[in-house]
Amino acid sequence: MSKDNFDDDDIKQQLQKRLEQLTLEHRDLDEVISELAEAPIIDALKLQRLKKRKLGIKDEIRIINQKLLPDIIA
Repeated sequence: MSKDNFDDDDIKQQLQKRLEQLTLEHRDLDEVISELAEAPIIDALKLQRLKKRKLGIKDEIRIINQKLLPDIIA
């Protein structure tokens, strides 16, 4: 195995690990947002910040997926 292949595999493993972390964090934020939205007194600022963070994570997940699974133009 050449050094380039090792580097590519290492990068893919790092991206996959980061993707798993982000997916878990996204799921956790979704639960927290749902619970917060159902609370009798809603902290609108906190809710807005959590939603913004969730969108940022979603964007990062999309970017990593594109790196792991690049589009193949036929």
